[in-house]
Amino acid sequence: MMIRKQFAALPYIQLAKKIEVCLITSRETGRWIIPKGWPEKDLAPYELAAREAFEEAGLTGQTGKKAIGHFHYLKRMADGSEVDCDVAVYPMLVQHQAINFPEQGQRSVVWLDRKKATKLVDDEQLSGILKQFKPKNSRRLKAA
Repeated sequence: MMIRKQFAALPYIQLAKKIEVCLITSRETGRWIIPKGWPEKDLAPYELAAREAFEEAGLTGQTGKKAIGHFHYLKRMADGSEVDCDVAVYPMLVQHQAINFPEQGQRSVVWLDRKKATKLVDDEQLSGILKQFKPKNSRRLKAA
């Protein structure tokens, strides 16, 4: 089976003394995941990850240019076939969450501390990335 690449954003915010990450549900199965998508010729991997975070959860911010980890999963396609995917994960310090975004109403979006997030995701490799994630140079968001 051929392995296909995908690129994902790990959206996070720094609150007082803790980090929260954003999880979304997949459209097909409702599993808790992070925003991700297929490569595109005109976008660098981190740029694609940032665009997926906006389309799938309405998030914008600063996305790191270096992947912080990888995970694998089997994606079920519309025709019922499965594709083995290798997903590179890029950290994204969220600065804004839009009320309206392209996939609004198609997914649930939730902010959680990393410990709770690791329990919600099914994928062990993604859970490991969440557990080990320690952002560099993060700034605290001020309450509005």
